[in-house]
Amino acid sequence: MTVAELSDLFVWSAATALTITLIAWSVELARITEAAQAARAARSAREPVAVGAGASPAPSPTQDAPVVPVGGKAAGIARSTLVLGTVLLLVAIVLRGVAAGRWPTANMYEFTIVGVLVALVALFVQQRRRPIAFVGVLVTGMSLLALVLALNTLHVQADAVQPALQHYWLVLHVGVAIIATGISTVAFATTVLQVLRDARSEGRSRLEQPWTRADGVRQALHGARVTGPAFAWLDQVPDARRLEASSFRQHAVAFVLWSLTLIGGSIWAEEAWGRYWGWDPKEVGTFVAWVVYAAYLHARTTRGWAGRRAAYLVFVAYSVVLVNFTVVNLFVDGKHSYSGL
Repeated sequence: MTVAELSDLFVWSAATALTITLIAWSVELARITEAAQAARAARSAREPVAVGAGASPAPSPTQDAPVVPVGGKAAGIARSTLVLGTVLLLVAIVLRGVAAGRWPTANMYEFTIVGVLVALVALFVQQRRRPIAFVGVLVTGMSLLALVLALNTLHVQADAVQPALQHYWLVLHVGVAIIATGISTVAFATTVLQVLRDARSEGRSRLEQPWTRADGVRQALHGARVTGPAFAWLDQVPDARRLEASSFRQHAVAFVLWSLTLIGGSIWAEEAWGRYWGWDPKEVGTFVAWVVYAAYLHARTTRGWAGRRAAYLVFVAYSVVLVNFTVVNLFVDGKHSYSGL
């Protein structure tokens, strides 16, 4: 077995470990939901029923929600296998670099596995501060999907790169972009949780008017009954304001890294192609993502935007990042294009 084949085996091993992590986080999420439902039912059974005109209204499902901490056996398994999967992926990346004889960030396959590593490290740091099962499910699921797609559709042989890429900017420019992508992924997951938590705290489960057959989009966006018992686990996470503050801090760090990505890429482009900016599709995509992230930070800090309005900008920005990495790389010709791999 060659070193490159051993690297691929470690990536598959990391994917296996993350599969267990995903299952464990899902089980923990179900445990929290069941425990919250049981605690609420027990509390309702003990409370007297008020009768008459002066009776106080019954508390909403989200008021005085019983706290069920993340700490079951499934959570312990999830944390352990997350560490295991991260270590296995790190070994795979090191072996990939040894097999290729260079820094392993020169193609989409390597970019993906290194980006997943950064996302897993960011997830581990966040979960140590306050474990949130939903964020673990979302980030682990996205990471697992990325690894499987990388192994099955993006994989290339571990070879040397063309002379233009044999440069220290391959480490700096691409490395910073990978770190920015990984942190943005965890920040995106936190923002999704923020929107769900906000919807539950406000008691919004549907639009006021009834659904129509042709109203699939509205139903997809608002039809989830987040005030129902299936989403009782939302009562156990921090409130929407805290989640938004955490997401903002993560996006602020990612924005600085995206800025460095643009600056470093311009300097490298001048050295390699004799110009700082050429409106290459990949350059445009990165710039658009940077502009949307800048709009989000500006709206939050100077315009007073908060809650769902600001979160929608995050969703747009992260969508641009994904499109820039997949569609632009694979289907749009340009100097950065990876078409044909």
